[in-house]
Amino acid sequence: MKGSREFKGNSLLEDVSDYVAIDLETTGLDPTYDDIIEFGAVKVSNGIIIDKFQSLINPGYEISPFIATLTGISNEMLASAPSLVPTFSKFIEFLGNYTIVGHNVNFDINFIYDACVNNLGVAFSNNFIDTMRLSRRIFPEEKHHRLSDVSKRFSIGENVEHRALSDAIKAHECYESIKKFLAENNISFSSLYPHTTYKHSSIRAKDIVPTIDVPRDTSPFFKKIFVFTGTLEHKTRKEAMQMVVNLGGLCGDRVTKQTDFLVLGNTDYCKTIKDGKSSKQKRAEQLKLSGSNIEILSENAFYDMMDSETFNILKEEFH
Repeated sequence: MKGSREFKGNSLLEDVSDYVAIDLETTGLDPTYDDIIEFGAVKVSNGIIIDKFQSLINPGYEISPFIATLTGISNEMLASAPSLVPTFSKFIEFLGNYTIVGHNVNFDINFIYDACVNNLGVAFSNNFIDTMRLSRRIFPEEKHHRLSDVSKRFSIGENVEHRALSDAIKAHECYESIKKFLAENNISFSSLYPHTTYKHSSIRAKDIVPTIDVPRDTSPFFKKIFVFTGTLEHKTRKEAMQMVVNLGGLCGDRVTKQTDFLVLGNTDYCKTIKDGKSSKQKRAEQLKLSGSNIEILSENAFYDMMDSETFNILKEEFH
């Protein structure tokens, strides 16, 4: 659950000249239940790519047809790929102490952190910069901030392959474009940090209306529609819905084309590895493959969408 990665690096809104841009392909979005199937990274110095890293990873089992279709990575491709540990050690060596850049990179960092702890016995503490977070700060009026949206916004090309190396390169190009845009418009990175005073009040789960003042317009929840299914482990469904609304999101009762996130209870999410899928999940997967902007999250991954400060503020509502 969120909050256990105590040595995780900081999410920065900064201009750095030397960094590593990364992307992972995985069997899902929860590091507890899912596995990495591809690493991609480019090392950058003063805006120029100076080195690259790419490798498929055999997770030790067949991936689902949904993931194979989404990523273009087949079970045949993975059959001859190396296992995680030897390749992961090389990947961590490639990252070194560099600041990490990526799009929606918090998910990638969580996978890397847990893999470091589980396989190397150390925490992964590199600071990181999220181009999605930057886009939300710079263009709050825009509805979507996917990698394809940001790429199109800066005329980089909106095609996203869902392959690790190409998406890492695209994240690098987006970051460089963002830096150029800010410089040309005399916008400082420091001005992008939120300056909000928080206040607390009692929760009113029955009404599901905002009960505390948190920065909503730049959060990944703002105006996004969440649907919950299954039994949550760490909160009641009403409490989870309250979290969404407090962050400016909306809750729905069923999966539609307008749904942005389907959140599965952790137990239900784990069962999906064995193809025990609910009708809501099957509907969400159909929409995802047809191009809809929907993500399927476990309960853990839902909490991971929040930065530590916001999560701790919301957590106090229920204690």
